[in-house]
Amino acid sequence: QVQLVESGGGSVQPGGSLRLSCAASGFAFSNYAMSWHRQPPGKERELVASITPTGSRTKYADSVKGRFAISRDNAHNTVYLQMNSLEREDKATYYCCTWYDGNWGQGTQVTVSS
Repeated sequence: QVQLVESGGGSVQPGGSLRLSCAASGFAFSNYAMSWHRQPPGKERELVASITPTGSRTKYADSVKGRFAISRDNAHNTVYLQMNSLEREDKATYYCCTWYDGNWGQGTQVTVSS
């Protein structure tokens, strides 16, 4: 059974940083791409970043390029999202997703306010 558990969300001031983690189980983690998505209040879910199975290639939404970094640790079945220079517009619930079967985690909330 696929399980994805996100953590690391919280409240931060503009310009601050957070590191999100997603612990995966129930599938061969190192064989599949992973991605982070977010859903701002009242808006649709959007792709933030993706990473290939080995971590050799990453892609980002234009809105987060240069500020966010996705990475993975295949030895520990975990994918990360380092978020720097956070802006109010980054406020959202963040979800990780496995390209194994399109499953999602339960999400972790990020709030950016002064």
